[in-house]
Amino acid sequence: MPVSSPFSTLDANLAVALDALLTEQSVTRAAARLHTSPAAMSRTLARLRRVLQDPLLVRAGQAMVPTPRAEALRDEAAAVVRRLAALLTPSGEIDPGTLRRTFTVQASDLVGAALAPGLLELARREAPGVSLRVSAEEQEGGPGLRDGRIDLEIGAIDHVDPETRVEDLVTLRMTAGVRAGHPLADGTLTPAGLAAAEHVAVSRRGRFTGPLDVALAGHGLGRRVGTVLPGHLAAMALAAAGDVVCLVPAALQDEPPTPLSDAAHAMGLRLLDIPLPLPPVKIGMAWHPRHTADGAHQWLRGAVRRVLRPATASRVPAPR
Repeated sequence: MPVSSPFSTLDANLAVALDALLTEQSVTRAAARLHTSPAAMSRTLARLRRVLQDPLLVRAGQAMVPTPRAEALRDEAAAVVRRLAALLTPSGEIDPGTLRRTFTVQASDLVGAALAPGLLELARREAPGVSLRVSAEEQEGGPGLRDGRIDLEIGAIDHVDPETRVEDLVTLRMTAGVRAGHPLADGTLTPAGLAAAEHVAVSRRGRFTGPLDVALAGHGLGRRVGTVLPGHLAAMALAAAGDVVCLVPAALQDEPPTPLSDAAHAMGLRLLDIPLPLPPVKIGMAWHPRHTADGAHQWLRGAVRRVLRPATASRVPAPR
């Protein structure tokens, strides 16, 4: 024998109709309030009477008056409708000043170094309750976004899950970073001169070759990579201390400077244009769609835009 459940008759529309009927004490006025017909409201009243096993509203001359049960339900019905309205209303804009949250951002050492100062400054001004945790890049782009360990991934996004949202932030070109007294720092850089220098490569996977080697091979040239390091900051520090060349991302020609090259300048590196057709590097941010409508996460994404593309973030509408 099936067991009946009170939830079998649960209908939020009944609560809304009950509130209107008990407030208006008129089928016609309640129908007008809910933009329905008097006949439909009469059917709803009949259903409410069956569910609650009480007449609720009864005739008293030309008017209808509530029963004692209806009087007892009036305030609770109004409160339920208010709670339903709050539950089903979009959250709207959030006040960053009220946020109390720690965000985990996955990024390379260079992106993290470029991003952290600006993000922390924005948080101090707008969202003092926000903390930032920068996590190292995973070897093969693991499931951090999907399982919730990572709020936002920033970098060269090329390994995301199908549902992941991705937004491009900046497009960069690769330059050759050398110390001020390096032999290549004077004069015009040529493919042959670049190939003859000793290089330090950056690869999380320990690879000695990359797009620069392909471009040099097109000129019948090859380079010597003496060291492979997992991060750009260590490679730039090595270049700043000796006669090795490292690749440093910088803004495209005629584009505003990017914070991603600030660390190279702070180390005293000279950034030289590479006279070879290297593919551009796209830096973007990726997040799981469960965060798309979250107001706090929207603030984080907006802050990242303002830091990494300050010249355009304020005037170009960005996907939320």
